[in-house]
Amino acid sequence: MPRCDRISELPEPLLTKILSYLSTKHSVKTSVLSTRWKNLWLSVPSLDLNCDDFPYREDEVVLSFFDRLFEFNPDLRLLKVKVKCGNFEVEGLKDRISTVIHRGPQHLDVKGCIYYIDRDTKTYPFIEYMPLNLYTSKTLVSLKLTYSGVEDPGLVYMPCLKSMTLVKALFRDDASLERLVSGCPVLEELTLVRDMHSNFEGKVVSFIMRVRSGSLKRFRVPLWYGEYCSSLFVKYTLEIDAPRLERMTLGEDQFDSIAVKNLDSLFMADLNIKFADKFDPEDFSKRNEIRYFLSGITNVRHMIISEKTVKVIELYSNVGLIPKFINLSRLEAMFPCDSLHFLPAFLECCPNLKHLILEIFYPVETEDVYQLANVPGCFLSTLECVQLKRIHVWGEQEMEVATYFLENAAVMKKLTLSLTNYPRYVSDKEIFEEVNRVAKRSPTCQILPDWELCE
Repeated sequence: MPRCDRISELPEPLLTKILSYLSTKHSVKTSVLSTRWKNLWLSVPSLDLNCDDFPYREDEVVLSFFDRLFEFNPDLRLLKVKVKCGNFEVEGLKDRISTVIHRGPQHLDVKGCIYYIDRDTKTYPFIEYMPLNLYTSKTLVSLKLTYSGVEDPGLVYMPCLKSMTLVKALFRDDASLERLVSGCPVLEELTLVRDMHSNFEGKVVSFIMRVRSGSLKRFRVPLWYGEYCSSLFVKYTLEIDAPRLERMTLGEDQFDSIAVKNLDSLFMADLNIKFADKFDPEDFSKRNEIRYFLSGITNVRHMIISEKTVKVIELYSNVGLIPKFINLSRLEAMFPCDSLHFLPAFLECCPNLKHLILEIFYPVETEDVYQLANVPGCFLSTLECVQLKRIHVWGEQEMEVATYFLENAAVMKKLTLSLTNYPRYVSDKEIFEEVNRVAKRSPTCQILPDWELCE
């Protein structure tokens, strides 16, 4: 049979829909296929452009590309836009992005430039602030800004924006973030990645990242790997006031102060914070900060805490009372081996705990065996499922922990041992045989390998 170009016979709306799944660079390449495809890429309702892809990276070439796109189809609405501006300033690109925003996109992702080159070819840091019409977009549903400047334009109103991600954004002042978030009445998801060196323009002594929203449901401050040096001269404070917040992830631990309020709807909290480089029990201000923070998340139902968070809570418990997490039913915790003695006291603050996933962290090799004393109330009434996670070796400490749960948890249904493939002196079979010889307080408790985890 003769060859037949079935794809080119498809209607144009379907072809442009297919091209919208490609980057603009690859979409443009289809213009050489045939006469029909020559200008088809100009009608694609999305834009995914990397300015560094242009030959010789000349500003005029980049700008003329945008101008041709706008002139060919003045009525084209770009629904999804992703622009990487490259490392160096493209003078005039901000105006083109403003035109893009005027076209009414639903999804906008802009990675700004960070340098400019002067006439003497010297390179200097550069901040490209977003066009002012961004802050009054009536169509945006999701927004991601990376290395971009954010300012307080006086009026912020984005009535459809539900998801916002700010990666190393630069703010003119600490009111800029608060005004931006407050101007998004249906915002449900917010992710902040802080620049460890600076998040503001100019010299300031303190900087408050204030998140105040009546609609926010998910909030993330993830740890940005590769950068750990915070400014030594600026005090950073994170304040969260979100009565509808359901999920909160705090993975970056270099804020000088963290405050929460009105987290009445909190379902899950993932904490990898240490509140200070070194907790000083005599620091009453820091003690109060930790006390108010823990009291502010007592409604949480699912909590994940890292070893550094466990450590600071343990130190705080020596000088202050840990509040009761009445609603907490699922806990995932990494305990340093030298903090295992603190485990019963912490679990005592979780009276309705049902599921526990525990990992023991060994920062250094040790032969000490830490004894677990006292039996928390949840052992007698609610704790049903325990998983001992990522077991590399099997020794006295691991057996001590397994025995502690088996001998004291009265209603436990499952104890799961998650053994890794790390070389051990004893086989998996010998480990399970040893554990099964322990007298179980709960007669119906099963000891299972990790492929039969807690549901």
